[in-house]
Amino acid sequence: MRLSQFFLPTLKEVPSEAQIVSHQLMLRAGMIRQSSAGIYSWLPLGYRVLRKIEQIVREEQDAIGAQELLMPTIQPADIWRESGRYDDYGKEMLRITDRHDRDMLYGPTNEELITEIVKASIKSYRDLPKLLYHIQWKFRDEVRPRFGVMRGREFLMKDSYSFDLDYDGARRVYNKTFLSYLRTYARMGLKAIPMKADTGPIGGDLSHEFIILADTGESQVFCDRELIERDALKDAASLEGDLQAEVDAWTSRYAATDEMHDQSRFESEVPADRQVTARGIEVGHIFYFGTKYSEAMGAVVTTQDGEQVPLEMGSYGIGVSRLVGAIIEASHDENGIVWPRPVAPFDVGLINLKSGDADCDRAAAGLYESFKLAGLDVLYDDTDGRAGAKFANMDLIGLPFQVVVGPRGLKSGVVEIKNRATGQRYELSPESALAHLTG
Repeated sequence: MRLSQFFLPTLKEVPSEAQIVSHQLMLRAGMIRQSSAGIYSWLPLGYRVLRKIEQIVREEQDAIGAQELLMPTIQPADIWRESGRYDDYGKEMLRITDRHDRDMLYGPTNEELITEIVKASIKSYRDLPKLLYHIQWKFRDEVRPRFGVMRGREFLMKDSYSFDLDYDGARRVYNKTFLSYLRTYARMGLKAIPMKADTGPIGGDLSHEFIILADTGESQVFCDRELIERDALKDAASLEGDLQAEVDAWTSRYAATDEMHDQSRFESEVPADRQVTARGIEVGHIFYFGTKYSEAMGAVVTTQDGEQVPLEMGSYGIGVSRLVGAIIEASHDENGIVWPRPVAPFDVGLINLKSGDADCDRAAAGLYESFKLAGLDVLYDDTDGRAGAKFANMDLIGLPFQVVVGPRGLKSGVVEIKNRATGQRYELSPESALAHLTG
């Protein structure tokens, strides 16, 4: 994509309404614009990141046998009354009356609707287990939405729901999802730590939240350093079988947010040199809640013995849009965003330092085409702006690599490559530059 054609409305100044780094940088980098309190339009740069995160989430869900569907944002109030949550949920639920005076709502979550779907379609133990998911916009009417996409009113979420005949089956799905979440975050370049959590309004008796460490995190985190040093991709390489031992290897180490923290346990269980106290951001939450919804809504199946039993259920959420802000909170510097390559909006920022110069234009255009042919996603700055502004803009949007084409380098037959994360610079021939970026 040529920058001269790309819609990238960057800002030089920090908007006054932005309180945290991710909100400031997303506005300055032209990723989002506020529509109303806690509601944002996603502009092309931000939307590219959102789609990359969504795709990683989708691939990891598919890998554990989850099946994707799509449920509507607007739900009938009656199914929430059936579960008993319509009055309990409070003012965060946006309630609507349609033109026929039917009570509706903008879904903050989907336990009721998915239970209604499965209840109508699954009647026998032979149809189990099932693991279903969708990636859909949600709405919670926060009283004071703030921090940009980190705590907005409208947000994109992956929520999946498991249906099993018995507790053992439900626990196996819980374990598989637990480990797949660690894989999901690791693929995004994040180090996530699972922590035992309160079940909140979802309900249930088993729950973990997944926290990434960031200096500006909303929660205080206490954990064993070994959890930070573990390789999630290696530990979750296979997701077959019971997986209880693999889950226990993570949960046996101390990890808690301030809400669940026990200082005496922390000090007794974790050697002083491994004690970590930091700030963290929640990026996912999983729940096993048994028959809470299936009993209330009559979702039953017939067993092999002819007995009717309520379905055992769990739900598993990942905040897709929240992850965009969380990654920025965990990966930025004084100059802007530092995207991990798997979620970066482009792989490479190609900078022509002297647009209009025949040699620079020819060399930059040639690199642009060769990069694209090699499968790289390139943002080519072909504008006639000043060199300093071009460098500042590329640092702000945080692409993993910058390739700089200028008259001085071309005289020596080289271009400059900058690694955004490390700041390291290399001078290489154009052919070697391509090999370096694709190797």
